[in-house]
Amino acid sequence: MLDVRRLRVLAEVAARGSFTAAADALQLTQSAVSQHVAALEREVGLPLVERGTRPVELTEAGHALSRHATGIFARLDGAEQELGEIAGRRRGRLRFGSFPTAVATLVPPSFARFRRLHADVTLTVVDDHLQRLIPRVEAGELDLALVYDHEALPEIAARDLERMPLLDDVFRAVLPAGHRLARRRRALELADLGGDPWIGGAPTSDWYRIVNHACRLAGVAPEVGLASDDYIAVQALVAAGLGVAVVPGLAVTHPLPGLEVRAIRSGAPVRRISAAWPRDGYHGPAVSSMLDSLRAAAETLAIAAQRHDAR
Repeated sequence: MLDVRRLRVLAEVAARGSFTAAADALQLTQSAVSQHVAALEREVGLPLVERGTRPVELTEAGHALSRHATGIFARLDGAEQELGEIAGRRRGRLRFGSFPTAVATLVPPSFARFRRLHADVTLTVVDDHLQRLIPRVEAGELDLALVYDHEALPEIAARDLERMPLLDDVFRAVLPAGHRLARRRRALELADLGGDPWIGGAPTSDWYRIVNHACRLAGVAPEVGLASDDYIAVQALVAAGLGVAVVPGLAVTHPLPGLEVRAIRSGAPVRRISAAWPRDGYHGPAVSSMLDSLRAAAETLAIAAQRHDAR
C-alpha cells in the first residue's frame, strides 16, 4: 500500500511547484521533501518529477498519482468534517461551485434563502468554468456545484455524479437596437440571423460547441466575426452594432442597454442546468437545504423567462 505521508508530499509539490514551497507548507526541510518523493518513486517504480525543471514539473505518472492523492485527501477531509458535525465539534460547511452566469442569477437568491435558514454554516463559493468544476466535485473538493450538459458535450453527461435537474436554459438571439429584425416582436429562427456577422465564443468553448451544434441541425452556417467567452463583452459588441449573437438565457437576464433580446422559435440550443454532488459524498442537512434553495430560485427564473417570451 502506498505511504499516505509521501502522497501528501507529492500533492504539495504538485500544487506549489517547488520542493522549497512544499517544505514550507508541510513544515519540513527541503531535504526531507526530496527524500519522501524519492522514496515514493522507488515504491511505485516510476519517476514522478522531472529533475532540473523550474517550477517543478511532474511526469505522466506523477500527474496521475497526484490527481488520485488530491482526491484521497479531499475524501479524508470530508470524513473528518462529517464526523465532527455529528459529534458537535465542528460547524457545518458547504463548499459550493458554479459557472459564471449561474453565479450572477441562480446563486444570489439561493444563498440568501440558505443563509436565513443556516446562519451557522460556513459557506464558500468557487466561480469557475464547467470543465474545471466537475473534476473538483468528483474529487470531493466541492460538496455541491451547478453544472450543465448538452448533446454537444457528451463528455459532461458521462461524468459519474449525482444530479438534480433544475432549469432548462434556453438560448436567446441578441440584436443591436435598431436592427432590421428588432422591429419584429415575434420569435426568430436561427436562419433569420444568417446574413449578419455573429459574435460568439472561442472555437474551443462549450458555448461555441453548443451553438454550432444547433446551427448544423438548422442548416445554418454563421459567419463568425468576433469571438469572446465573456457574455458582457459580447453584449457590448452587439450593442455597438458589430454583429448578432446567440447566448444562454441566463446571460441576458439583465441585458445591457442598446440591445434587443428575442426568443428563437425552433431549434434553439438548450443547456440543462443541474445541481451535482459526488456520488459517495457526504449529503448532510446543509446540502439538502441548499438543493431546496436552488430549486426555488430556478422555478422563479423559469417563470420570469416564460413571462418574457409571452410579451
